Amino acid sequence: MARPAHPHQRGFTLLELIVAVAIFAIVSALAYAGLDAVIRQQAIVDVSTERLRSVQYTMRRLMQDFAQIQPRPVREELGEGWKYALLADGRNLEQVEVTRAGWRNPLGRPRSSLQRVAYRVEDGVLIRSQWAVLDRMLEAEPSELELIDRVDDLRLRFLLPNGDWIEDWPDGRAAETVGPDAARSVPLAIEIVLELEDWGEITRLLELPG
Repeated sequence: MARPAHPHQRGFTLLELIVAVAIFAIVSALAYAGLDAVIRQQAIVDVSTERLRSVQYTMRRLMQDFAQIQPRPVREELGEGWKYALLADGRNLEQVEVTRAGWRNPLGRPRSSLQRVAYRVEDGVLIRSQWAVLDRMLEAEPSELELIDRVDDLRLRFLLPNGDWIEDWPDGRAAETVGPDAARSVPLAIEIVLELEDWGEITRLLELPG
């Protein structure tokens, strides 16, 4: 035989259920807002970290290329003269072109350890070009790597033996028609200024081996 219900026992009223649901909805909304804020903040951190990596990688590549500069000129593509080991005279597509050492060869291919590389800014992107050979033909196409975006400018200055800084190298000379000996000249130091939309100017000063 079933036991009778307690005379004072009762269920929830409709008002109590509505209040409970409302409280649950408010707590859920607050929890979701907090979670969304955490997710957004994490996304911002991830973007900032990735940008930092790009800046560090770009500056490291610039510094490595110029720190290993070699006084080795290259043949002009038409064979009519020589290009300086370092060329930044504003008359070419590339803002700066340089011969560097330290080109790793893990596969032991029959090639030089020297490499010709160049930099330019195109549509806000800093592009690094490299060629498979030093004395290339006109039709030789470089391998290109997009290093970093949102670039406003890449500026270089070069230190002369007399202590003057210049913005072109060589200083006002016809780089394409000189002989190989004259084309070996390199500055005493290079100032590199990378200007980014979000970071502003990043400046590095590099003393070259003389």
